[in-house]
Amino acid sequence: MTLHHHNDGKEKFEQQADNSRSDILPFIEKTKKITPDTKVFEMGCGEGGVLVPFIERGCHCLGADLDASRIAWAHKLFEKEIAAGKVEFLYKNIYDEDFLVKYKNSFDIIILKDVIEHIPEQEKFIPYLKKFLRAGGLIFFGFPPWYMPFGGHQQVAHHKIAMMPYYHILPRPVYKQVLKMFGESDVMVEGLLEIYDTRISIERFEKIVRDSGMRVLYKQHYLLNPIYRYKFGWKPRKQWKPVTYIPFFRNFITTCVYYSVG
Repeated sequence: MTLHHHNDGKEKFEQQADNSRSDILPFIEKTKKITPDTKVFEMGCGEGGVLVPFIERGCHCLGADLDASRIAWAHKLFEKEIAAGKVEFLYKNIYDEDFLVKYKNSFDIIILKDVIEHIPEQEKFIPYLKKFLRAGGLIFFGFPPWYMPFGGHQQVAHHKIAMMPYYHILPRPVYKQVLKMFGESDVMVEGLLEIYDTRISIERFEKIVRDSGMRVLYKQHYLLNPIYRYKFGWKPRKQWKPVTYIPFFRNFITTCVYYSVG
């Protein structure tokens, strides 16, 4: 069955805000000083929870998402902050020409938290993000490597048996049939197959960064994803350093990676 975390929007918002405050903002500060002059853009912001600690620091923030209902909720949650000019939320595709014209070279920090694994054509998308950075800016990426136990996001499935680890790495037709056999709806199957098609590994991500003319400024691989403290009550645990240097294998036992790229 779907985890309670995925059904309770308010709880998820509060968890995202705390995760950002405890883990994401401190990670970014390893390579980028955050001041009230810092301009922050979150791509795939949902209700805006990740932006909370940046707003608390006085940063001007922008969030964009392709889910109109989540943007509408963000407008309600941040009514006072929006009125004060501290944050904006847009239901918008960043590939739209008017978005590029308005926000080119505008941001010191761009955040993609659990987003890049959902984006098609990452080889095109990641270099495109550079257009929105100011000089000296960086992009934060946090994502689950595809080969990790739940890299297919099958934890959102409705049936308990469909939440098993690792079977998402089966060949696509087999994976589809197994999901149907487990009784998942056509909508759920389609959603999980979309993630299958946009999956990304540590190696491919780092190659795209290099090919884009950018470099990794700082990175952290986790054996236990920081977000698991809310889902399962597990304390975050960094990956054992030697494992982070073993190509391919590291993907299977690393549940989350954080990167600052510039």
